[in-house]
Amino acid sequence: MHIEQHSIARVGWLRAAVLGANDGIVSTASLLLGVVSASNSQQNILLAGIAGLVAGAMSMATGEYVSVSSQSDSEKAALAEEQAELHADFPGETDELTAIYLRRGLEPALAREVAEKLMAHDPLAAHARDELGITEISSARPLQAALFSALSFAVGAVLPLVVALITVPEYTLPAVTLSTLLSLAILGAVAARAGSAAVLPGMLRVTFWSALAMGISAGVGTLVGYAVG
Repeated sequence: MHIEQHSIARVGWLRAAVLGANDGIVSTASLLLGVVSASNSQQNILLAGIAGLVAGAMSMATGEYVSVSSQSDSEKAALAEEQAELHADFPGETDELTAIYLRRGLEPALAREVAEKLMAHDPLAAHARDELGITEISSARPLQAALFSALSFAVGAVLPLVVALITVPEYTLPAVTLSTLLSLAILGAVAARAGSAAVLPGMLRVTFWSALAMGISAGVGTLVGYAVG
């Protein structure tokens, strides 16, 4: 029996991991650039970086858990409703499944045969997949999403923080900027490769929007520095 493994099966944890790492790098780098532009104190950089890392990781974890839990609750409610419909009108649900396969191009007799076979095997799974679009791959996993988001955010946030701390003050701004853009380009390439997508568009998309975010943060930090200085 030939079983294929597709990259789409990784979409759940891959999305959470890439989002977390990207957020960790961009938000921490933007925060540090804002602080560096206003005040180049190593103590301020350290405090801002650690606070941003911890707060960001916790925010990512809770945000992912809440949002994915809402998706999971919706899926469970839809499945419960579908189960009730199966109990109330099994023949009607068989007709509904047949109609779905007819719309997908099967001949009437074959569509009916497929619907009846699937209804005899696992009617709820058949309707979940073909009527509701809920599959094992797309099913929401709140804890997995929260864990991958928090860990990847923390890993991503460490890079600009370490660069800021080991660089002499006058070179902190360009060092953080360049190292962040490089790491984001690598992240975009790795994410695209893991998802079997085109590498260059992924790199350019991540790098462009992240550079814009950091530029705005640095500009605001500079204005604040002038205002309070």
